[in-house]
Amino acid sequence: MSQHDDVVTDGGSSPDATTDQSAADGEVRAQAADVEDDLEYAEADDEDDEFEDGDDDAELPAPEERRSVRDLELEGEIAADYIEGLLDVADLDGDIDMDVEGDRAVVSVVGATLDELVGRRGEVLEALQELTRLAVHQRTGNRTRMMLDVGGYRQRRRAELAEAGQEAAEEVRRTGQPKKLWPMNPFERKIVHDAVAAAGLRSESEGEEPDRRVVVLPVG
Repeated sequence: MSQHDDVVTDGGSSPDATTDQSAADGEVRAQAADVEDDLEYAEADDEDDEFEDGDDDAELPAPEERRSVRDLELEGEIAADYIEGLLDVADLDGDIDMDVEGDRAVVSVVGATLDELVGRRGEVLEALQELTRLAVHQRTGNRTRMMLDVGGYRQRRRAELAEAGQEAAEEVRRTGQPKKLWPMNPFERKIVHDAVAAAGLRSESEGEEPDRRVVVLPVG
């Protein structure tokens, strides 16, 4: 953990707080759209869908590009500063925790009223993560795999999707028929692919974003 752990923003309430939060939500979405073309490394965010062969290293930089722990801690600090600024703009309170998990920095925001930062199916959270990665990239000049979580959303979603993947694999093993799941983002597809592989079956992705989905296949 670093000096940003357990930082609480001082944003106070105001009669226009709800309006400000809605405006901030819209601003986040607009910013995400505006910077999409500038994220030359953004295709790597489909990193989570490029390991349909189960090779998680497929999403990692080459060994010579791997970050040291200090580099990852610096990425986390930059990301935490950026998120803290967004919380101030949105007039939201939140504690910011940082950690390093494997080869990526992880920044988590926890608090009581953070649904605005997650959005439907995590869409706002994904946009915030892209903006934060861009902020880190602009400061360091390096592509980053930093992960942002809000209110434990990713952890809860990971457990739900792992269970869905296991259930789909059991159904396919029982019926011998392929099972097509609902549209998912790359983060969600990775979890399902991993769960299916752990169950001893195969899966692949088909379709175009935002309707790209996992198909679980029978053995043989």
